[in-house]
Amino acid sequence: MGQDASRIADEVISHISGLMGATVRVTLEIEAEIPHGATDSVVRTVTENGRKPKFDSQGFEKE
Repeated sequence: MGQDASRIADEVISHISGLMGATVRVTLEIEAEIPHGATDSVVRTVTENGRKPKFDSQGFEKE
């Protein structure tokens, strides 16, 4: 995924952000279906790691 993100930045975002007055916002949404649910350990780890890149929002939803 890292290579894909880098390629998107190089091939798409850089061209848009180079335009006079352009403001670029990149949104990343991660969706996972976990049939038996995530363990407390995984929820804690993912939540803590989500704070490092300063995500605006994060969390787990139960369906």
